[in-house]
Amino acid sequence: MSRRLAWNATRTGKGFYNSYCRNYSTFPASNTIAHHAQTHLAWAQAASDKPIIFQPRNTLYFGAQDSHLFVTRLILSTFHGIFLLIRAFYLAVLFTPSIVMAPFADSFGPDFRKLWLQVVHQTLERAGPAFIKWGQWAATRPDLFPRDLCTELSKLHMKAPEHSFAYTKKTIERAFGRKINEIFDDFEEEPVASGSIAQVHRASLRSRYPGRQIKPILVAVKVRHPGVGESIKRDFEIINAVAKISNFIPALNWLRLDESVHQFGVFMMSQVDLAREAAHLSRFIYNFRSWRDVSFPKPVYPLVHPAVLVETFEHGESVAHYVDELEGNERIKSALLAHIGTHALLKMLLVDNFVHADMHPGNILVRVARSKSSRKKLFKTKPHVVFLDVGMTAELSKNDRINLLEFFKAVARRDGQTAAECTLRLSRKQNCPEPEAYIQEMKESFDFWGTPEGDLVHPAECMQQVLEKVRRHKVNIDGNVCTVMVTVLVLEGWQRKLDPDYDVMHTLQTLLLKADWAKSLSYTIEGLMAP
Repeated sequence: MSRRLAWNATRTGKGFYNSYCRNYSTFPASNTIAHHAQTHLAWAQAASDKPIIFQPRNTLYFGAQDSHLFVTRLILSTFHGIFLLIRAFYLAVLFTPSIVMAPFADSFGPDFRKLWLQVVHQTLERAGPAFIKWGQWAATRPDLFPRDLCTELSKLHMKAPEHSFAYTKKTIERAFGRKINEIFDDFEEEPVASGSIAQVHRASLRSRYPGRQIKPILVAVKVRHPGVGESIKRDFEIINAVAKISNFIPALNWLRLDESVHQFGVFMMSQVDLAREAAHLSRFIYNFRSWRDVSFPKPVYPLVHPAVLVETFEHGESVAHYVDELEGNERIKSALLAHIGTHALLKMLLVDNFVHADMHPGNILVRVARSKSSRKKLFKTKPHVVFLDVGMTAELSKNDRINLLEFFKAVARRDGQTAAECTLRLSRKQNCPEPEAYIQEMKESFDFWGTPEGDLVHPAECMQQVLEKVRRHKVNIDGNVCTVMVTVLVLEGWQRKLDPDYDVMHTLQTLLLKADWAKSLSYTIEGLMAP
């Protein structure tokens, strides 16, 4: 390296000298010129004799800089560790009552168990957004947790505390680099909704063409709560540490908590990153681009950021209104149920392989437009369904999808052995201790459901009992697969309230038992889209 530098320097010096002499040769000879020429010749010769060596950086200065950086990082890491210990201690105290009560939940009667479930619910709410999200995720895993616990945890979809408008304004301006009044003509300071991750404001976008009379574009502005990302990341470190410790406890090995925590982490980050939700919305909009009666909010690009999401504001009434309504609107209920909700789920599951995995009634709006009939001059109701909050989705691998569809077919045929074998294949690492006993118990249950007496059991109840057997026999099912199964059950649950005579599971099974089910589904969709 030093030789190369010396050679380059020598060549540069001599070239400079020759050029210098040529330039000065046009002037009269003088002592001054000769002196300059001799000086540069000496410089060039010196350069050829001694290689140029670049002085190394000031090691003392940079060493001090590195030491300062190291000390700063060490101090920050120390404070972070201390804070994690304090947080872990607080959580240990907070969870102590529910942990102490857990071994006796089945011993002191149903009232004590109900009390324990309420304590678990309240503890998760107090523990913060990470644990609320964990509870919502756990509610979708009846293969790991008892059914009544999953039911209680599913109630965690509640109104969360709201942050100030000052923080909302600062977050929006920081995300988009513009003043809030440069983006919106009108912005409601009071949020219309608030969850554990973000809150939603209603606003109208500023027109791109000032002075023109254009209908304002009403939008929903979702803003992430302050410190949610950091809080979830910190608590996730604690949850992950607990999961790793559980690997050394033989009784908990079958739960594979470390893998479950990883799946939960993916689910959690998809909820925190609002830009990812915008990408999910775009994908659903493309998948349902030909559907008249199903829509999703449209993200307003470029107003999309991990902490802020601007999307079209969707009007409508929560489907919970129709679910809780005992009488009336039978036609809307039937149309919503038979021609929209069920087929939307079937399309997500069987055609697109991209499923909205959070289909509780609070995330589904119903719009009813009234139009005059050309013949009878009567008003005819036409329900339109809007799916919201698509942060949580599920997508299956090719093998998982095949096994799940075979499982549904086996349920339809009351083939308990095939159904059991399919569930045993629904995990890459199966740790069921006694698979033969599990298959035998499943076969006996399905044989009973095939009798006239067992035929009275609703298919959804059969699915619930299957998941209960999965939990008792410690059968592992991958998270995405179980999420899809639970989504079908959740949809079936609230749709059964809309119309007790309609059977989502039967529709799914009937479709799957047809050899040309893909063509049948396509025909159904075309019929749904027809005017």
